Amino acid sequence: MLLEGRWVERDATTEILDPYDGSVVDTVPKADLADAERALSHAERAAASARAWPVHERMRVLAGAASLLDQRRELFATRIASEGIKTIREARREAIRCADTLRIGAEEARRLHGETIPFGQVPGSERRVGAWTPEPVGIVVAITPYNDPLNLVAHKLAPALAAGNTVILKPDSRTPLSALALVELLIEAGLPEDIVQVVTGPGSEVGATLIRDRRPRTVSFTGGRATGERIAREAGLKKLSMELGSNAPAIVLSDADLETASAACVAGAYAAAGQNCLHVQRLLLHEDVAQEFLERFLAGAHATTTGPKLDEGTDMGPMIDEEAAKRVEATVRDAVAAGAKVLSGGGRSGTVVEPTVVSDVPAGHPLELDEIYGPVSMVRTFTGPDEAVAVANAVDFGLQAGVFTRDLESAFRMAEALHYGGIMVNDSSDYRIDAMPFGGVKGSGLGREGVRYALEAMTEPKLVCFARS
Repeated sequence: MLLEGRWVERDATTEILDPYDGSVVDTVPKADLADAERALSHAERAAASARAWPVHERMRVLAGAASLLDQRRELFATRIASEGIKTIREARREAIRCADTLRIGAEEARRLHGETIPFGQVPGSERRVGAWTPEPVGIVVAITPYNDPLNLVAHKLAPALAAGNTVILKPDSRTPLSALALVELLIEAGLPEDIVQVVTGPGSEVGATLIRDRRPRTVSFTGGRATGERIAREAGLKKLSMELGSNAPAIVLSDADLETASAACVAGAYAAAGQNCLHVQRLLLHEDVAQEFLERFLAGAHATTTGPKLDEGTDMGPMIDEEAAKRVEATVRDAVAAGAKVLSGGGRSGTVVEPTVVSDVPAGHPLELDEIYGPVSMVRTFTGPDEAVAVANAVDFGLQAGVFTRDLESAFRMAEALHYGGIMVNDSSDYRIDAMPFGGVKGSGLGREGVRYALEAMTEPKLVCFARS
């Protein structure tokens, strides 16, 4: 791990296991509380040099790392697939996106500016001039998840570095290899080694220490809601940026293009084996088109292949571990026991859960209200748009929603009525580009990702006012 400006080993290590077959991919140091304190003390010292790091150098490093990543895309894709849940084809797409995220960071560093203030708007202040500028917060603690182990690291590092901060990165303990490789790439591109630290260790110990300490001014976290709520309780007076998942609906109106809608929803339901905050969990179908849509969707679910992640023909990989797979399986079984029907899938083999479709889920069941975080989608019909909106808004999440319709007025009405951070019209909830503001309402989190928008949480406005004689 990268600590105090140098790569270090520890006697205590953590094995990184391939979740598909349990094989050991690599080992990393297991940081302890003393390592977390070292990282914090060093970050406090390094904040001044990070702030003084010239903007043109920040731009050069981020753009240079993007170019290096383009050249080594297959190497990074293989690493992503080996340590995590993604198939090789999914991993390649993540590597491409990561390079784009880094380039956006370079561009946003160029655009980091404030604005003048017309003090003369107040009587007696006519002879005052001034402006505000965005200043780095100093120390950013970044905590990243396992489902996008490369690009979501870039979504923390790119804005933090563009703004002139020092960063303590705590990647998910199960998938730290991609994060370590990305930081190595940034250093190769010219990043000073003392500006970013990567601490590999258990979140319950190391992560908690980093969060509670008074020296970091921003905590950027992507992960589960329960952990996010704990961070909010323990962090103290800090800026918090948290993306905490969702229970996303795809609403198919009676005039939808069913071929487009079903294909988009199948992709959104089973990408990353459903371990995705944008996962299409609820299929809300107008009763006039429900049967035809469902026939198309079930055909897509049946055609989704599982298998070794590095096999080019594999569509869907495993859950992150067997405990997660058993949790998803148990949730489906509980829904069936309460009266639901499995229309497709429902089985499990080790860490692999079959692409699953469930109907007749009882009202109030966890599969309807909570985030399943697995390859399971439930079906429910509606008779009119108002009913669809009410059902979609009835959960305590609100990241993104998908709406399928050919009618522009219907699209506008649905977009206005849905209480979500993003509305994807004629796309599933599982659509994102890395330049857009990304985040949710209600239990889906605080703030927005996307480099430009993450910068807001990683900078503070400094005002300077001159009183002229």
